[in-house]
Amino acid sequence: MACKPVCKLCQKLVLSQSVTFTGGNLVINLPAGAYNNNQKYCIVVAQSIPSTTTINAPVVITIGTGTTLYPLTRKDCRQVMACGIRTRTRYSVCVVTTATGGTFRMLGEPCCAPNNVLTSINGTTPTTPATPASTGESGETASTEVSFA
Repeated sequence: MACKPVCKLCQKLVLSQSVTFTGGNLVINLPAGAYNNNQKYCIVVAQSIPSTTTINAPVVITIGTGTTLYPLTRKDCRQVMACGIRTRTRYSVCVVTTATGGTFRMLGEPCCAPNNVLTSINGTTPTTPATPASTGESGETASTEVSFA
């Protein structure tokens, strides 16, 4: 099926105005307006994701000049992290409001996001076991131990 050379864009298509990493959050700013409860919107992350963003930063949305942070959640209500978002990508979301705020809930799955669920808990601070050391190009040994503190 060929693309039409001229067509209208859906009124529910929303292009981000900015993407920043601030306060430990990846903040996607959307144009000012009313985003209605139970309405579907297609959000395009139009700007580059800052290189300083950490992969486990929660993704939140702001609207216009407002300072309220609305979480971007997966369809199972878990928080979307920065590792699950790509630039120049369209995400279908549904706005879910409460008496005091709301969320933007993804209708699909985020991009190749790792599953950071612990296999068990035992009351102590979890750490992952160190993987076997690897050697780099210069021959030095690198260790990859990760802590969830």
